[in-house]
Amino acid sequence: MSEPKVDYSDVESRRSAATRRRMSPGRKLTYAIGMPIVRLIVFLLQSSYRRQPQIGADVADRIIADKGQAYVPCYWHQHHILCSWLMRSWIRRGFHACYIVSASVDGEVPARIAGKWGADVIRGSAANTGALVLRDAQKKMSEGGSIVTTSDGPLGPKFEFKAGTVLMARIGKAPMIPIACAADRAWTLNTWDSFTIPKPFARTITAVGEPIEVPRGASQEELEEIRLAMQNAIETLRRECEAALRR
Repeated sequence: MSEPKVDYSDVESRRSAATRRRMSPGRKLTYAIGMPIVRLIVFLLQSSYRRQPQIGADVADRIIADKGQAYVPCYWHQHHILCSWLMRSWIRRGFHACYIVSASVDGEVPARIAGKWGADVIRGSAANTGALVLRDAQKKMSEGGSIVTTSDGPLGPKFEFKAGTVLMARIGKAPMIPIACAADRAWTLNTWDSFTIPKPFARTITAVGEPIEVPRGASQEELEEIRLAMQNAIETLRRECEAALRR
């Protein structure tokens, strides 16, 4: 007897078997009540920031205007608070963004927030549903969708650009965009990435670098050079942002 076909469009089928945590009715109710509160807190916090002129604003304008072309915006996991809000501003200007969010129940909140912003969401992870995620990402990119990545995640090491992002960009024929940010005052969490949350009314700045393309026929050595080029590009932008705030 053949195995029943699994419907992988259902997020429950993509959750890891290593955990029993599922979207119970109680958890659904908690998210339904808590989501508006979380979104309000994020909005108030972001609205308080004193944003400095963006580095590479002309590059960002050119990318957003390039309708139909898929890109892979890349930033460090540590910078998710500010850089995801930057992506939100791009989405409001017509940028077709797509986020890859863990299929775990912990991913429900960021997935719903991204959806409310107007982004597409792919549920899954490299560890548990890597092939499905890559397939879905390739489909989105073929439709002009841009896959937003925290390119040293999900578990680090911090500030180390992952080779998987380069491979995904090559498959999708999507140039990678280095992005970074900084804040003059922030809380730093005790996590693998030293996750930062800019404090209310902090001075903040974001930076966007020139896209880096991945040739279709690139060799392993060339892919490694591109990986290092992206890593160096993001780090250079990060240092530029920090220097700008010290002026």
